[in-house]
Amino acid sequence: MTALQLLFYICAALLFQLAIGIGLAAWRWRGSGTSPMTMPIEAGANGQKLAWPGLRDFRVLRRQFDDALRTQCSFHLAPVDGVPLPPFLAGQFLTFAFDIPQPAGGANRLITRCYSVSDAPRPDAYRITVKRVLSPPNRPELPPGIASSHLHDRVQEGDLLRVRAPSGRFFIDADAEVPAVFIAGGIGITPLVSMLGWCLAQQPGRVLHLFYGLRHGGEHAFKSSLEALAAQHPAFHLNVVYSQPGQADVLGRDHQHAGYVDVALLRQTLPHGRHAFYICGPPPMMASLIPALIAWGIPPQDIHHEAFGPASLVPVQAASAEAATTTVEVQFRRSGRTLIWDGQDASLLDFAERHGIAAESGCRSGSCGSCETGIRSGTVRYAVKPDHEVAAGRCLLCVGTPGSALVLDA
Repeated sequence: MTALQLLFYICAALLFQLAIGIGLAAWRWRGSGTSPMTMPIEAGANGQKLAWPGLRDFRVLRRQFDDALRTQCSFHLAPVDGVPLPPFLAGQFLTFAFDIPQPAGGANRLITRCYSVSDAPRPDAYRITVKRVLSPPNRPELPPGIASSHLHDRVQEGDLLRVRAPSGRFFIDADAEVPAVFIAGGIGITPLVSMLGWCLAQQPGRVLHLFYGLRHGGEHAFKSSLEALAAQHPAFHLNVVYSQPGQADVLGRDHQHAGYVDVALLRQTLPHGRHAFYICGPPPMMASLIPALIAWGIPPQDIHHEAFGPASLVPVQAASAEAATTTVEVQFRRSGRTLIWDGQDASLLDFAERHGIAAESGCRSGSCGSCETGIRSGTVRYAVKPDHEVAAGRCLLCVGTPGSALVLDA
């Protein structure tokens, strides 16, 4: 036997042993019976497969108000088909298709809205918590929120709602070694309650801080349940901040701080070391807090956020100089408007709304497809690939920016 033949047989034997080892490991993994409810949440959800396609019927099992002023109502929803719900990523939202009667009669109005799941993943039901949206104090002639009014005034226990599967990129990271700091403004508490519940169930030893900013005790949602969780879990630190405490609000009992959630309070309260920040609130809060965190020295990758309200937030990572300075013409064909894009807005949806052009929207994060619009000419680019599958010749206004001069069917 030559040396070359001997080397060949040795390599073949090693490859054979390696193949057997891989096969045995795969067999053991398949037989391990790991429950999906105890599997750690993966760090990336961009390729997450939806739990079901299209719309699914859910029945309202229960509805209850979660604040003293009865402005925030929770709806507990169970699937009509009875099939168990797979786990979602805590912090994600549901997309609803509403068929809303019009006060003057005629055809119902079809609208899409997205609401965060306000509870940890469960196999039997979801919970959403919806705040009634009133007319702006400085614009009383404007109508109140269509979807929130519909849910508060019309939807009762036993009614059916059409729901798309959970989606969204705002969710808790599974690294239990990094303390999580949840910062909520008003109804922005809802996805953070979901994250908090998941952490306490799956990572009971993880250090958690919740800073919950609101005006006064009348709009303090989940008050008793949050206080109970803080009493039961030593690693969970609750900090409630009232900016306009009422006469009945007692410092140290109902809230721990007066004023606003800002970096000064965080520096005073948080221990030294790395933290992962999860922030959800109205745009003014986000626009002031996130740059302040970056100025404090928090790395952008440790800041996760989701804004709500009439305008979305510019991403933490600053847009490129080219995107900020490029000016292109954008024509909204149906509206009969031609405008100049100058890079001031985070998306085409923000751009349209700033100029008074009506455009349907839902999630504002590229997941639900409500803002999908036809492109007559030009190109649209996305900083991150949308979760929603965009049809050829169409674009998502909520996460798209012009790649060239544009003509849109809007």
